[in-house]
Amino acid sequence: MPTKIEVRSLRKSFDSGKGSLPVIEDVSFSVGDGEFIAIVGPSGCGKSTLMNLMAGFIQPDGGTVTVDGALRTRPDSRGILISQQGSVFPWLTVRENLMFGLNGHAPENRLEIADRYAGIVGLKGFEENYPHELSGGMLKRAELARALVVKPEILYMDEPFSALDALMSLRMRNEFLRILAKHDVEEAIHLADRIIVLSPRPTRIQAAFEVPFPRPRRLSSTEAQGMRLAILRELGVEGDDLT
Repeated sequence: MPTKIEVRSLRKSFDSGKGSLPVIEDVSFSVGDGEFIAIVGPSGCGKSTLMNLMAGFIQPDGGTVTVDGALRTRPDSRGILISQQGSVFPWLTVRENLMFGLNGHAPENRLEIADRYAGIVGLKGFEENYPHELSGGMLKRAELARALVVKPEILYMDEPFSALDALMSLRMRNEFLRILAKHDVEEAIHLADRIIVLSPRPTRIQAAFEVPFPRPRRLSSTEAQGMRLAILRELGVEGDDLT
């Protein structure tokens, strides 16, 4: 498949009270057009920083990110970032949030599309609610729908299912697979074509795993559990902690 995103020799540090704090150190990988990549690593290793670098929200100290061969220097409408902090507009209803990015559509089509995506993520009946009237899990679903409704070329997701209960997380993961058609470790194995494991900070790529299992995937299968254990070992989880 043709290359969509190219990350080359990426480096990033931040100023701290004790001087420069290196976070990303010489990270390189590529993502094919239509490929689903999951990035996992220990807490604080720099996953969110890497995501923001790739999406263009912060600039690297060294190295490059290119999309379709063009240098990424700032965010653009072709890529949407779903962050851990949330990005829905609190002064707009769920429906208005979903309609916000559909300015190129006729008004009646905007309404129909917004309501369809609200239904997809389980928010049917809450279209007129404001974000402060939603639970944490419902708010996360609204954000997921807001990203999907504009059909971006690239979807950057920073722990998108962390606020959902187990059943809704599974439903949303399956819905993503259907919509995109074509993190915890189990989530990565469920969704991804390839899993990249990051080292502790300053982060480098420690390992990479191709996920060969056909979809839909049974996470309870011997093969999937074997991959889960291998990834957890890369993350430093050993012995009894693996169960």
